[in-house]
Amino acid sequence: MGIISGAASITRFTVSPVPDEIDFEPIRFEAIPARAEVRERIGVVPLDPGAPYEAGARRWFFRVRFDTVKPDPTAVQERLKQLIYAELEMTGATGVGPKKRKRLKQQAEEELVVDANPRSKIIECCIDGETLYVGTTANAALGTIMALLRQIGLVAAFKTPWIDLGEPDFESPLIESFEPGASALGCRFLRHLLGERGLMIEPESGYVKLQAPDARITLSGAVLPELHRYVERGAEVLAAKLLTPTTSFRLDGLTFRMTGMRVESSRQEHWTETLDERLRMIEETWDLLDQTYARLRDQLRR
Repeated sequence: MGIISGAASITRFTVSPVPDEIDFEPIRFEAIPARAEVRERIGVVPLDPGAPYEAGARRWFFRVRFDTVKPDPTAVQERLKQLIYAELEMTGATGVGPKKRKRLKQQAEEELVVDANPRSKIIECCIDGETLYVGTTANAALGTIMALLRQIGLVAAFKTPWIDLGEPDFESPLIESFEPGASALGCRFLRHLLGERGLMIEPESGYVKLQAPDARITLSGAVLPELHRYVERGAEVLAAKLLTPTTSFRLDGLTFRMTGMRVESSRQEHWTETLDERLRMIEETWDLLDQTYARLRDQLRR
C-alpha cells in the first residue's frame, strides 16, 4: 500500500526547514554486497532508476528502501536439527538444554546467512510544501525514516489537528497512549462523527474498535446500532472505518493515521501526473478531516 499506487496508508508529518532544493544523495540507498557482514541497509531511491526526486514546485517524491539479510526460517530449523543430532552423537547425551539449543540455533543462522539474499521493503514518501506524507503507519519504519531525513537537515514532526491547533493534551480514564503526538482527542473526534454527514462512520460494511470500561471491543458490518449503545455507556472509539463522498478508509483515533484509503486515479502518461491526481485526493481527504475536527473541537472535551 502506497502513495502512488494501490490503497493508501498514510502518516503525516510537518517538515522544517524545507529548502528550495533537497539533496538526497547523502542518504541514497546502497545495496548490500554479496557475502558481506552487513545485515541491513536503509536509504532513499527514486521511483525509477534515473528518475528525478523533484515532482513539482516544492514537491519531492522518494522511496525509502529497507534491505535486510536473514536466513530462511525453515532452513534454520532443518540445520538446527542436524546440529543437535551431531551434538548428541558426539556427547552421548539424550537431549540438549535450552542454552545449548540457543547457541546451536545461532550457529545455524550464522552458517546460512552468508548465502542468504536480502529481503527488501519499500515505503513511498512525498514532501509537498511543509507536509511529509509517508506510506506506512508502522512505528518502527516511521522512526527510521525520521532519523534518515535528519541526516540531510530535515526535521519531521508528527502532524495532527490537535498539534496544529496547539491544544493541550486530553486524558481519558479508558485510554493510555505512549506514542509521540497521540491524544485521546482523536478518539473523541471519532465518537462525535456519529452525527455527521459529509464525513461519517461507514454504516453498512463498517469497522469500529472500542475501549469500554471492562473490555476492548471490535464491531464489523452494520455497526451503528451497537456503536450508539456502547458510546452511550461511555466507551471510547479507538478506530473506525470512515466514509466521505469520494472514498473510504480507516482512521486510528489516537494517532490520526489513515489506512486502506481507496484512491481512484485515471491512466496517465507520466508518473508525476499520477502523483498529482492521487495526492490531490489524499490532501482533500485530510483537509476534510482537519476542517471537521476544527468545527467539533469545542465538543471534544465534554
